[in-house]
Amino acid sequence: MAEAQASPSPAAALPPARPRDPLGWVLAMTGIFALLAGWRLAIPSILYFDEVHYIPAAREFLSLIQTGAGEYRNREHPLLAKELIALGMLVFGDNPLGWRIVPWASGVLAFFAALRALWHASHDRYATLAFGLLLATGFPLFIHSRIAMLDIVMANALAVAAWQFAAACAQPEQGRWRLALTGIAIGCALGAKWNAIPLAMVPGITFFIARALAGRRRLLLSRRGAPVPGITLVEAFVWLGIVPLAVYAATYVPGYWWADAAHPSPLASQGLIGLHREMFELQSQLKTPHRYMSQWSQWVLNTRGIWYLYEEVDGAMRGVLLVGNPLTMWLGLPALAWCLVEGVWQRNWARLAAALGYAAALGLWVIAPKPVQFYYHYLVPSFFLLAALALACSDLRRLPKGEWLAGGVLAGALLVAAYFFPIIAALPIAGPDAYLDWMWLKGWM
Repeated sequence: MAEAQASPSPAAALPPARPRDPLGWVLAMTGIFALLAGWRLAIPSILYFDEVHYIPAAREFLSLIQTGAGEYRNREHPLLAKELIALGMLVFGDNPLGWRIVPWASGVLAFFAALRALWHASHDRYATLAFGLLLATGFPLFIHSRIAMLDIVMANALAVAAWQFAAACAQPEQGRWRLALTGIAIGCALGAKWNAIPLAMVPGITFFIARALAGRRRLLLSRRGAPVPGITLVEAFVWLGIVPLAVYAATYVPGYWWADAAHPSPLASQGLIGLHREMFELQSQLKTPHRYMSQWSQWVLNTRGIWYLYEEVDGAMRGVLLVGNPLTMWLGLPALAWCLVEGVWQRNWARLAAALGYAAALGLWVIAPKPVQFYYHYLVPSFFLLAALALACSDLRRLPKGEWLAGGVLAGALLVAAYFFPIIAALPIAGPDAYLDWMWLKGWM
């Protein structure tokens, strides 16, 4: 009788149930985001904000494809994003749809990849789906999915890298090819914009620290231990160090052909290293004050926006205001603090990654000597902030009436996004002074 009482029940002997992958829901949410971001993508029908820099550069690359000659423009930035925009123009024409189809596709893939990254890192269904709603209604991703700028291509590649690295850690049996994809994605991110540099180093540093903390005596050649069992530190260095640099260098190959008698290629004349010296000098020269320049502290507090567009175009007065969803950008700050504390105290790696990823993405701009900065540099940090808020909402559900509080945050995010939708989607508004209806803070004007 005692033996019968002591023996565990069959149910108790089973391992705890693993949450079911919400892939179907993630695909559905991605489809909805794609439809919303792609709706009236060709409006405005004019170049606006920094499209005036990048579309002419893409046109020159298009000329290179079609005629074999073109001028190497916008030299201060890497080539990849402009090359991809030019390919979109090659397929869809030199028109608003052709300009923006690649940024739209990049934004949609970034949305999907970010959700998959959080799922593999946390295995939290609620947090993953909450993140989808928060990311879609956060404003920066939506706005940059509808304008031909370099940042969305970079953000897309970084999101893919995060997805593949998190999946490699969660599924070590797929570790090798997922680490290879991580390295390729990091190289593409660097090839789109140098802003990716701080986060580009994170997977490799994470792998090294995790393996070192595992206490392996053969640190370089051991296949045991976190974060990806079966992969040595030497092999990880290849995938996360050598491959990104090789891919980054490969993105410049078309630039060697980008020349004619009137416009010699700086790559052909200076080489890759010489071009990078010129690029760095050009970046360092950007010191002229700009109406919409801001500092990182203003991004964090969401007190300074940028009017990408505010004029009469396509038969109506229209505006596009780059600012963060005020509800979620402000609530995300205590959520980051919570994730940092919870991550350290409970060794919860997903929450710690959200907090430290935010710090890494923002840290560049805290220490950067570049005096002219803009709110669009907050695009990538906002991913981590909203991921932290999603994870905090998942934790909030465990409190009394926490379901209602977490649901209230998500519902509030949706309502605020609906209210601001006319001036983030370039919808017709009443007139020149109509923007005042949305000016909650003076810094948004």
